[in-house]
Amino acid sequence: MINGEWHTDDPDIPVLDWEGGELDCASCPVAESTARCERGHACVHDRYAKRIDRFFKWNPGLGNDYLDHPYFEVRAIACRHADVFRLQHLIGDEDETVRLSVAVRLPLNQVVRLRHDPHREVRIRVAMRLEGGELLAMADDEDYYVRKLVARRLPKALLPRMLRDSEWEVRLEAVKRLEMPELLRLCDDRELAIRREVVRRLPESFLERMAGDPAWEVRWELAQRAGVALARRLALDHEEEVRHAACARLEELGIHEGACHG
Repeated sequence: MINGEWHTDDPDIPVLDWEGGELDCASCPVAESTARCERGHACVHDRYAKRIDRFFKWNPGLGNDYLDHPYFEVRAIACRHADVFRLQHLIGDEDETVRLSVAVRLPLNQVVRLRHDPHREVRIRVAMRLEGGELLAMADDEDYYVRKLVARRLPKALLPRMLRDSEWEVRLEAVKRLEMPELLRLCDDRELAIRREVVRRLPESFLERMAGDPAWEVRWELAQRAGVALARRLALDHEEEVRHAACARLEELGIHEGACHG
């Protein structure tokens, strides 16, 4: 309070309670307790999440007391400070913001219960935490980004499972981490970006098999890593960009090819 008037650090956000009414600090039980609060700045009854968050940062020990509050923002923020064993009953909370907070803090053996949450953001958070076989169980998630996270985090031994995915971005995540010989399975993938990544990661002795790729972008990528024989072949490619890249590669290898200077 300044000069007898309440002030706020968020002047563009009205100071209202979570139901949209005027805040009544005079009758607030929090004001009569030992909890620290400040109207317009840190208040558990405000509807603005940042002010609620400040309240719990000032009073972290009160998290348990607000897990059943009718306002979802209060429940979600209280979850960050409550005892972990008190969060299980919120796995089925009606609001995804609350379930997202729960997914961040629950032990892994409880997080698995949120693998099939109806909201993608919750499942994304779950996919960022689960490991091994529990994570593999999310490989058929309906959301491609969830599956992309699965491909990014699975143990390498389980990655081949993701090569059948219909979304090329998911397969690409797998290709970035695959080892031989599984990498060879993607040499003929229908997606250009996949084949380019394969070229970047194939052992040099296997690059020749990509020389006939129908996409010049793949052959251009191939030229960046080609040995002498393959670079000479690509220096005669019908696509100018590929020829230039192959000639540059030959120069890099110390080979001055007549076809590149004719």
